[in-house]
Amino acid sequence: MVQPRPIRDLPDELISQIAAGEVVERPASVVRELIDNALDAGASHIVIRLMAGGVRLISVEDDGAGIAAEDLPRALRRHATSKIASLNDLEHVLTMGFRGEALAAVASIADVTLTSRTAGMTHGQRLEARSGEISPAARAPGTTMEVRELFYATPARRKFLKSDATELAHCMEAVRRHALARPHVAFTVWSEGRLLHQWRACTLEQRLRDMLGEEFVSGSREVDATIGPLRIQGRVGIPTLSRAKADLQYTYVNDRPVKDRLIAHGVRAAYDDVLHGNRQPAYVLFVSIAPERVDVNVHPAKVEVRFRDSREVHQALHRAVEAALATSMPPLLPPVLPPFLPPTAHLNAVEPPRSPTISPQRLSLTPDHPPPAAAPHQPMAARSVIPMSPMQQATLLYAREEPVAPLPVEKPTLGRALAQLAGLYILAENDHGLIVVDMHAAHERIVYERLKTAFQSGHAPLPSQPLLIPAGFAATPTEMACAETESETLQQLGLDIAAIGPGRLAVRASPAALSQADPVALARSVLRDLIAHESSQHIQRAHDELLAGMACHGAIRAHRHLTLPEMDALLRDMETTLRADQCNHGRPTWRQLSLKELDGLFMRGR
Repeated sequence: MVQPRPIRDLPDELISQIAAGEVVERPASVVRELIDNALDAGASHIVIRLMAGGVRLISVEDDGAGIAAEDLPRALRRHATSKIASLNDLEHVLTMGFRGEALAAVASIADVTLTSRTAGMTHGQRLEARSGEISPAARAPGTTMEVRELFYATPARRKFLKSDATELAHCMEAVRRHALARPHVAFTVWSEGRLLHQWRACTLEQRLRDMLGEEFVSGSREVDATIGPLRIQGRVGIPTLSRAKADLQYTYVNDRPVKDRLIAHGVRAAYDDVLHGNRQPAYVLFVSIAPERVDVNVHPAKVEVRFRDSREVHQALHRAVEAALATSMPPLLPPVLPPFLPPTAHLNAVEPPRSPTISPQRLSLTPDHPPPAAAPHQPMAARSVIPMSPMQQATLLYAREEPVAPLPVEKPTLGRALAQLAGLYILAENDHGLIVVDMHAAHERIVYERLKTAFQSGHAPLPSQPLLIPAGFAATPTEMACAETESETLQQLGLDIAAIGPGRLAVRASPAALSQADPVALARSVLRDLIAHESSQHIQRAHDELLAGMACHGAIRAHRHLTLPEMDALLRDMETTLRADQCNHGRPTWRQLSLKELDGLFMRGR
């Protein structure tokens, strides 16, 4: 039998050490907290010095407002802060720090020295955390925090740290996350007395280029949308910039770096149509929202937040990112040819919708036909490929019996078609050089977007199909509550789910377009999404997969020979189709070879 123990108050130092276990996971946690304080002080230049990956020394020096001499003794006390004074301040907090416990927690497990000076002081003051002694110090206006021998007071925690190189990498990531959100602030990082990185104050685009590379900037699209109470800005990488790991994903809420599953899910959902498999998108996104609509006081390290209306945030992010990816084609010139409606009916089996309602006959897909035999008078681009000698090829290349119109001075984005290569690619010329188009992938995207427009033209609930026998299944209390509270959302998705007894639900109707799907598995998946994210893309994804399969069967087949007008018409359609530079599986549909690149291949100008 367990004997009762007396309840006693814990010593202040032990309380701070327990708090340190929540706040200070590794040296990078201290770096993040000290940079937070420097930014709150209005610093324009922050210098970070590290030794042994931050274990031996972390020094953060800023040129901010500093700490007044009379406030210095309170700076390292538990729950002492200048950021908030009331509950109303906490609910409207916009500063990076606010609790007043981080410095006290760090001081309980390390040797901490604080040196600071305000603009009105004649000299700085130094505070030794261990002894509480304050002495004069030479210091320009600003603050320097030195943290030495991290975890010396809790040696067991030190055993859980990784190598110095690994800890240094985590510290650098903490600096990078802050520096991306504050391009107007200069950051300098020293390690073992050597300059490691230096980022000068600049524009956001230049900071992104300096920190993430030119490849990210050139391979990403700008996001700038105001949706409801949210302002969403930043850049999202195109699908071909995707990565195997989620190591290039930076999200900020009111300039606070966060790792939020709701935000990550909303952004990833926007890529469902263009990024398949386990590939991870790359992005830097800044979410601005009224402080009273987000709670930043839900995690000891302040890396997680909670939104008042999480569904609103999820949908806004989804829409903003999806719109940015949909307009990934470069700025377009006015089309000079009509939309892609070639004379061969089998070439474009699915026409663009002319009204919200489309008959089944309009959506039927004509089976693929073999290419017609090339007539002798057809241009070279439309002839069947036959073995020829180099001399014959050179002769036939210019043996055109029909005149070719001269190219305009300024060509459309994807240029004018020149020829077809191996029955797979279209070669075109624009103002920048040579365009190579994967014709099947490009036409597949065009057909797919037309199908989606046809089926999504209205905002009515998805058509549902009653089940002959309702499909019952055992449900958790959370699923039971979700089915009741989200019944209207489920109806919009074409699902009719009702309780049939204690702990049991039944699917009475499911989306007509997914009649072959297991209704119970579908219902469980949707309920799981609604519980976790208060929104579900499961049915939309399944619906889009059906349309993508239809589009694949309706698109131009490989080795089908096209005439030049047909090729030009396809290029013009690409220029007016959303997401036309990515196929339905995330692959690029076209590539640009500049004149400079072509000159390099042939060593021109050398």
